[in-house]
Amino acid sequence: MGIMRVASAEFLRGFQNKDEFFEKLSSGQDTWRTIADEVVLLTVFSGLYGIVMGSYNGLVQAISSGIKVPLLFALTVLIAFPAFFILQHALGSRLGFWQMLKIILAGFVMIAMVVASFAPIVIFFLITGGNYSFLKLLHVAIFGLGGFFGMKMVLDGLKFCCEKKAIYPKTGVVVFRFWIIILAFVGMQLAWNLRPFIGSRDLPFEFVRGREGNFYVAVIGAASDLVLRDVLKTPKEPSSGLGNEEASQVEKDAPGGK
Repeated sequence: MGIMRVASAEFLRGFQNKDEFFEKLSSGQDTWRTIADEVVLLTVFSGLYGIVMGSYNGLVQAISSGIKVPLLFALTVLIAFPAFFILQHALGSRLGFWQMLKIILAGFVMIAMVVASFAPIVIFFLITGGNYSFLKLLHVAIFGLGGFFGMKMVLDGLKFCCEKKAIYPKTGVVVFRFWIIILAFVGMQLAWNLRPFIGSRDLPFEFVRGREGNFYVAVIGAASDLVLRDVLKTPKEPSSGLGNEEASQVEKDAPGGK
């Protein structure tokens, strides 16, 4: 626990002095310690948020999601990072493999910290009765916001290496913006294949579900369900075509009426 406290404190101090922070990431000093700190922070914060996600559907789902969210981040890096590293070197980058990995991992740690900071808000909606469709959209929005800040950190690190250390090409900064799109698609597809993270209360527990459908249809379906839920549940009362006063008058005028 003490190691995590020190690692998170050092990471947060990087916000106050970004040049010093990026200098450490882009240098060859303390490489293994830095990577270990980043892995610990990424695992703890993403695992914490995963537990909160799965708590909607009970303890077993919470434990499952607490394992799968860190796994989602790890697999995303493993799948997308090698191609990015090779492409950047082809463009003239002089950042080494481990230096580049430290910068990328720093971005993912930022994502994990941002989403974990929203855990109290998610718990609030869980307690106050947030429905399944709303929670799905809420988690997508939180991960999207975390992704924005995480990729901004990576972009700032690459700009630092380009403008202040001259070890990273300007073209590489532009290419990274396109790589973010590829990374997003990889992450969304992985998330879909590793679902459920929240777990529907109407279905039995599964660690991983079948491959039917896709992420985009699920998000659209959740939004439609959220918007139309109240409309579809509102019973339609039969209309006689008469107002209350008119109906009362007809009743009085009818034979036997009061």
